Amino acid sequence: MQRRSSGSSEDSADVPVKTSRPHGQTRLNDPSSSIRHSHDSRQSDRPQNSGTRSTSARSRRPSSNVNWRSSHSRDGSTEKAAAASHLAPATLSPDYPSMESERAASSRRRSRQPRSWSPWSISFLTLLTSFAGIGLLLAVIYSAATLHCDPKGCRMSWMSPSYAKFKDFDTEHTRFATKYSLYLYREQGFDNGPKIKGIPVLFIPGNAGSYRQVRSIASESARYFHDVLQHDAAALNAGARSLDFFTVDFNEDFTAFHGQTMLDQAEYINEAIRYILSLYLDPKISERDPSLPDPSSVIILGHSMGGIVARTMFIMPNYQQDSVNTIITMSAPHARPPVTFDPQIVSIYNDINNYWRHSYSKKSSAENALGQVTLVSIAGGGLDTVVPSDYAGLESIVPETHGFTAFTSTIPTVWTSMDHQAITWCDQFRKVIVRALYDVVDNRGRSQTKSRADRMKAFKRRFLTGLESFVEKTLPEAASSTLLTLEDQSTTMLAADERLVLRNLGTHRKPKAYLLPLPPGGFAEGKRVTLLSDSKLDRPGEDGKLEVLFCNFFPPQAGQTNLPFSMNIDLSGDSTESTKLACKNAASDVVSLPASSRFTKDPFFKEGEWQIPPFSYLEYDLEDVSDYEFVAVIDKTASPTAGWLVAEFSDKADAHLTQHISLRRLFSFGLSLHLPADRPMVTEVKLPAIQSSLLAYNLKIESHSCNEREPLFTPLVRQYLSEPYESKYFVNAQEVEISLHGVSPYVPPPIKSRQFDDGLSLQFWTDPTCDSSMSVHITIDTLGSLGKLYMRYRTVFASFPLLVVALVLRKQFQVYDSTGVFIPFSESLDFCLRRSLPMLLLSMTFLSLSMGQSSPTGSKSLLFWRNNTAAIDFTQNDLLVGTSDPFFWFLIPMIGIICVGVCIALHYVTQFLTWLLSTIYSWVSVRPIIQQQEKKRAVSPAFAPSSPRRRLITALVLLLLVSTFIPYQFAYVVACLVQLSTAIRAYRSARETPSLATTNFNNYVHSIFLLMLWILPINLPTLVVWVRNLAVHWFTAFSSHHNVLSILPFILLVETLTTGKMVPPLTSRLRHLTNIIFFGIAIYAAVYGVSHAYMLHYLVNLVAAWLVAIHSTSDSWSLSGLSSMFDGEQAENRKQGKDP
Repeated sequence: MQRRSSGSSEDSADVPVKTSRPHGQTRLNDPSSSIRHSHDSRQSDRPQNSGTRSTSARSRRPSSNVNWRSSHSRDGSTEKAAAASHLAPATLSPDYPSMESERAASSRRRSRQPRSWSPWSISFLTLLTSFAGIGLLLAVIYSAATLHCDPKGCRMSWMSPSYAKFKDFDTEHTRFATKYSLYLYREQGFDNGPKIKGIPVLFIPGNAGSYRQVRSIASESARYFHDVLQHDAAALNAGARSLDFFTVDFNEDFTAFHGQTMLDQAEYINEAIRYILSLYLDPKISERDPSLPDPSSVIILGHSMGGIVARTMFIMPNYQQDSVNTIITMSAPHARPPVTFDPQIVSIYNDINNYWRHSYSKKSSAENALGQVTLVSIAGGGLDTVVPSDYAGLESIVPETHGFTAFTSTIPTVWTSMDHQAITWCDQFRKVIVRALYDVVDNRGRSQTKSRADRMKAFKRRFLTGLESFVEKTLPEAASSTLLTLEDQSTTMLAADERLVLRNLGTHRKPKAYLLPLPPGGFAEGKRVTLLSDSKLDRPGEDGKLEVLFCNFFPPQAGQTNLPFSMNIDLSGDSTESTKLACKNAASDVVSLPASSRFTKDPFFKEGEWQIPPFSYLEYDLEDVSDYEFVAVIDKTASPTAGWLVAEFSDKADAHLTQHISLRRLFSFGLSLHLPADRPMVTEVKLPAIQSSLLAYNLKIESHSCNEREPLFTPLVRQYLSEPYESKYFVNAQEVEISLHGVSPYVPPPIKSRQFDDGLSLQFWTDPTCDSSMSVHITIDTLGSLGKLYMRYRTVFASFPLLVVALVLRKQFQVYDSTGVFIPFSESLDFCLRRSLPMLLLSMTFLSLSMGQSSPTGSKSLLFWRNNTAAIDFTQNDLLVGTSDPFFWFLIPMIGIICVGVCIALHYVTQFLTWLLSTIYSWVSVRPIIQQQEKKRAVSPAFAPSSPRRRLITALVLLLLVSTFIPYQFAYVVACLVQLSTAIRAYRSARETPSLATTNFNNYVHSIFLLMLWILPINLPTLVVWVRNLAVHWFTAFSSHHNVLSILPFILLVETLTTGKMVPPLTSRLRHLTNIIFFGIAIYAAVYGVSHAYMLHYLVNLVAAWLVAIHSTSDSWSLSGLSSMFDGEQAENRKQGKDP
């Protein structure tokens, strides 16, 4: 390979070089080296012929390669070798440049002003950019930790757990019996021994999760059945039975980091389900009623990655058909893997998501293997800082008929966000989960569950607010069950469209009925009736404060006088004149809302706080209740009691307001709304432009006094999205912080395209009796929005910094190949900040904007699952920063600036570490014996390399272990440690014997070490999994991560650098290949780095291979040279001669 001579005309590159370059190659320990430097400096003042050029611009330069091991003659002297080195240019090759031209080129290089070498120097531009990047990063962290944080509202749960291990589930059933275990949960005092007699439920823990996490939900299930359900004859007749909770001990495996571990767990779960179902056939263990069918399926409850393992089961070869038909996951990242450091994880996600999409796209249920499977994903919301709740969405995987995504803040009576662990033990949430499970079980069938449609209806009733537009009201389907008898004294008839307001209940000291006449069908279009009360509305047969009925005159026509009524409410007293109404109770359609008063701060109550009963809310479109003539409100309180009720009719047009405002205008000016005094009790404002989860908003509500009256309630606000089903409530609302999980970076697009008016909606419940106007002001919170970047772009630090490092190395090699000076990292970064880095970030920004204009957003067909699934590009959000919204054009430059700050911070941290360790190394190596040994072996006391034979044996042993037992990630960590050692010695050498050679080598080793450090986080997770397996005595080797070629270049490179050999500069066209490789890595890190981070290791591995190839061009390969590698230490000592 050809290299440029020291007199090449290309030395006059347009890159400023700040590092001095002494003439020729000097021996580091030669006492006369300083004299030579002085002599060269004096000669640099002589006039030189600037027009003299070398006739050969591509010959070898003897100083281009620095070998830290001195060449000794047989008599032990080195002077002859030094003298020969000066004569080498005249004798090496006829193409070598003449001595005259060599002196001229050397004089031009010496004419530059030398300066002392300082590894801590930094330019003003680099310093300013670094401060800006670190400042932005600190602002992001501060915002995420303190601003727009959801309040914590989980109450602690209590239980009395015990676990029965199935030791018979051994290696005869599964090959993982020695690693994993299966347990049955038993609640002490409620469950009788290890016998099973109910319906099987299997809990799957998540990443590093414990099988004991099942205890909260399983305990509540046992207690609820013991205290309530076993005494409910109707529930027992409907098939409700106790739940047998099984749980799997995965030894706290790191499932999220390793694809093979996920497959192993899925295989084990399938075997465990087969074993669980067989237990119900064993009379020694099962106490089920023999008249009932044997179970054929198991309900799955998965936490975190356990939910992904549950979905992976279906693609495994050992999956038993129809063994699972109900899955509930908690904080599970369905949409995409939380980290992409392992290629198998990415592949598994693609396989399972494609399998589920393809199955649901089948036209007939017979072809759909998942036709009877329901999947519900429950996300914790903003408090979950382990897995972004955006990843829990199912909109791109499962149709609405088979599954949905809900947030814990949406669930009635829960109304709070939860962190990643709290979702397994939160008291109010576990109660809802248990009741939902009992709603869907039915032991009268082999599947042990109700039909798919009934299960979906039950889950939506438990996990959604009831205010969704698709919710079906039960009132029209129910039969009249109550006969209401009235007389004039006990009845108040309101005028048409008159509002009913009850400020206190029981003021008449006897039951009283209030009748609101419903308009006839022709006048009902576009209207609705709403009712709100702070008291619970009674169901038929209950004896509370209030009951709401929808009634008709009885009998409506001849022949219906003998209709059966289960309830009879007679308010006629002794009156002979009475009116009878046939009524239906509306309590089944009641929506619970958090109470909002002057005394409430949160929609939930915490441990030890006074519980305020929730509000009861009813809402009907008049078209749906046009068959009725009255709304009857029965005040059943016989004495004055605190409580209120408001019921009114309103036009939908007055209650719904859509504001089409762009994000740019909202950011610049905000949005102000004025709601008049005669507004309806419930008003909804829809903002279609607000969909992104990257922005936070502030909502301010201003209203006037309440006409010298105490308001019935203070403003209540609900923010919600249609998909996913996320609702948040704000009580006693005045200043509200709004954040949402809508359109999120890197999340696949939904298969059903979003409607034009989809976006954030705000519902306001305000006291209509106050008769006062209200102003609403919405603004974007810039600082609060920075915190939303933390969860969505944490993994960007595994890729984008590599863009910066690759460009820096590219510039370093450009300068080195042109001038022979390997400039420091900070100086190269300064060059990149002036041109290449801004240009690349600008290009990436334009690329992102262009993709946003051309990419589809989803299918617009109602038959999207059957016709258009294959037409949607589910990877369109995998590129760059994961969003193509033009409003977020600034994300790429901002992330780039942050990464520059992080890179320069790591640079100086590494520099300080090498300085500290080199200082310690110097203290240790000053001992006389060590100094004497080092002087024998090397010119520089900093470098005492081991013999080639020893290095070869070490590399071969490491490669052998990689190919058989240890993963290559282990060898990579070893390579990083070796490189750190080399960097420490290079730093010491450059500090103690400063010269161009030592400075070049130190800068080169340091930059390579930084490059390897940025790849280290990609390799560490797999290594953690391997170490964890060793800790649990699982010695089976990984079926992956044993590719020797994935680590061989790194090993060869670091072993080469331990010898102190500097990479030779390239002057041929091959130098452009170095350019292309580093630039390609920078492009890939920016475009695909987040979604395919594992590829960055392979790309940097390619760099290592290329550098090894360049290094090899300076070595002479011969059989004698190879054989000398296997000579012993004594032979090497004989070559060095005797000590003088």
